[in-house]
Amino acid sequence: MDEPRAPNPPDPALVAENVRIALAEDVGPGDITAALIPEAARARARVIAREPAVICGRPWFDEVFRQLDPAVAVRWAVAEGEEVAAEALVCTLEGPARALLTGERTALNFLQTLSGTATTARRYARRVAGRPVRVLDTRKTIPGLRVAQKYAVRVGGCHNHRMGLFDAFLIKENHIAACGGIAAAVARARELAPGRPVEVEVENLAEFEEALAAGADVIMLDDFTPEMVRQAVARKRGGVRIEVSGNLDEGSLEAVWVEGVDYLSSGSLTKHLRAIDFSMRVVADET
Repeated sequence: MDEPRAPNPPDPALVAENVRIALAEDVGPGDITAALIPEAARARARVIAREPAVICGRPWFDEVFRQLDPAVAVRWAVAEGEEVAAEALVCTLEGPARALLTGERTALNFLQTLSGTATTARRYARRVAGRPVRVLDTRKTIPGLRVAQKYAVRVGGCHNHRMGLFDAFLIKENHIAACGGIAAAVARARELAPGRPVEVEVENLAEFEEALAAGADVIMLDDFTPEMVRQAVARKRGGVRIEVSGNLDEGSLEAVWVEGVDYLSSGSLTKHLRAIDFSMRVVADET
């Protein structure tokens, strides 16, 4: 499988803002422990992956040290999106000792979180490799790290659903009730933003037929049984795309997919996050 490597690099301004907030949270008015070290002291460090992982988060890691002290040099031993084995060298750092120690935890937090997301996404992508279907993420992300986690999903080989509430319509049960039905909701969406994709979430085959008739671009089958999914696919027409959702995880992707399903969406890509274990070891520079 040809894995994608760091598609669509993140906006540097957004990365800088993520890091600014994270450093303010951790460092506050100053790192009093790092102040124990002479200001002129220099050090070297190595970051090791303690378990297999897909590396992701280099832009955030680098930005931590750029903001603390541009004199810190980070040299990467692996590429963004590359798979590494346990105990692999990830990168080396060299520069002012205070900056290395102050930035250690914040930099590793970004690396462990985004590598965890990318590693999960890589496993999900491999589950459906060779099939004409895309695995999508959702909006179930860490607050403030939406763009970062969705970037990590792409690095891992899966795909993004809408970024937020602004770039696509997703008409759910409560929207349908408040609008007076599926047809009314879809028609109103076309009036408000003609260029935006319109997706409708349905809970049964009758609602699926309504969404088809209303001209939805995508119909999400929420918690459909495998037999209901097959029936929906058989009724598919007019270029509509079908998304299957509802408690999907790595183990169920293959079981729910049938020919004709375009997307499988899973909140567990970003919600059930398990961070990767990285270790940073600093040694004083004797020169």
